[in-house]
Amino acid sequence: MNTSHTASSAKRSPRGSNQARLLQLDQASPEARKKAAVVLEVLAGLRTPLQAAQAMSVSLPGYYHVELRALQGLMRGCEPTHKGRQKDANRELTDLRQQCRKLAAEVQRYQALARATQRTIGLAPPPPAPKKHAPGKRPRKPVVRALQALALIKGPAEAAAPVEPVTAG
Repeated sequence: MNTSHTASSAKRSPRGSNQARLLQLDQASPEARKKAAVVLEVLAGLRTPLQAAQAMSVSLPGYYHVELRALQGLMRGCEPTHKGRQKDANRELTDLRQQCRKLAAEVQRYQALARATQRTIGLAPPPPAPKKHAPGKRPRKPVVRALQALALIKGPAEAAAPVEPVTAG
């Protein structure tokens, strides 16, 4: 008897362990594993559908529903897979956000270059664009906070009287 053969076979994992890992059996519930085994037994001719329904404790139409879902999963699994990296919405969102940050940084860089160029050649910066208001709404009239506070402190009778501006001199 060759002892080296028995020693090498003891080091190897059991024959089905790789297949079990590939089937991801550790992620399947015991009930799902039982149903899959029963459906495979019926498809292999080892059981009748009625025996399978009794083994799963469901009605005959219930068994056929489980079998249909199992066959649909088989068909989905037999669809051809696409080679290469697949489109992923989360990955695309991350890429677009990164591109947006790069473009925002580039805009800031160009704005700084434009301001530096204007200062170098002595141009005044352009006036700020007028703020647009929503259609149908009047633009808000700016009020100095100090004047609002003064009107509250003086009361309604004194606030109506005109205030003389202070002149130096």
